[in-house]
Amino acid sequence: MTKDIGSAFRALHQPGNPFILANAWDAGSAKMLAALGAQALATTSAGHAFTLGRPDMGRVTRDEALSHAQDIVAATNLPVSGDLENGYGSAPETVAETVRMASEAGLAGCSIEDTALPDATPYEFELAVERIKAAAAAARALPHDFVLVARADGILNRQYDIEEALRRLRAFVEAGADCLYAPIPRETADLARICREIPAPINALAAGPKYTALTRADYAKMGVARISLGSALARVTHQAILDAAKPFLQDGDFSALSHGANGSEIDRMLGS
Repeated sequence: MTKDIGSAFRALHQPGNPFILANAWDAGSAKMLAALGAQALATTSAGHAFTLGRPDMGRVTRDEALSHAQDIVAATNLPVSGDLENGYGSAPETVAETVRMASEAGLAGCSIEDTALPDATPYEFELAVERIKAAAAAARALPHDFVLVARADGILNRQYDIEEALRRLRAFVEAGADCLYAPIPRETADLARICREIPAPINALAAGPKYTALTRADYAKMGVARISLGSALARVTHQAILDAAKPFLQDGDFSALSHGANGSEIDRMLGS
């Protein structure tokens, strides 16, 4: 990781001109996304968990996540942001340590959730803010630029409403977060409201029917600065396994296997 990469990653965060943060789950998917024109990459905690044969939500350790992040960083020359769940601990000092370790792993930034994983319960407001304050202090003390994203996941987890999400996002800005993220608001109008009312770049998640129906131009009009995929692309690949394997395992029908990607094209991307 160099200062230039961190600064370049920060420069991509332009409200009203969103870039697509492509979430990769292994070195191969990272290389393919880079070859297809991605400007930056992120890890996906769910996608990584799937590669380990585990379900999502707090089943991967910090050491495993950071080792995985190093693999993604090494796969391309693009900046990479780490999906580091809740920072792998509740205490603010633990979250700060995770940020320092993320930097050492070569990440250009990371996101920290306000959820007490593996449960969906959100941290109490004051603790949630203190955790981001500690993470921001650790990020600012690094010798290079590092983009800290604070997540308010209560809407996604059905734990609180848009008003509480906004209250937390405002407090996270004050605590020093660089980019704010409340995944999947109930209505797209709520996402537009977040962009209007929060004085910092906003990340939107392109997942679920309402949000995959939007175009980049739609997100731009709302004022979004960054569009991430989360585990959506990883789940598309798992759907392909379901669609292809069920017919041949249940009925002996192999026809779905004729729809695979061209091997030469994949080889070209992985060799780049």
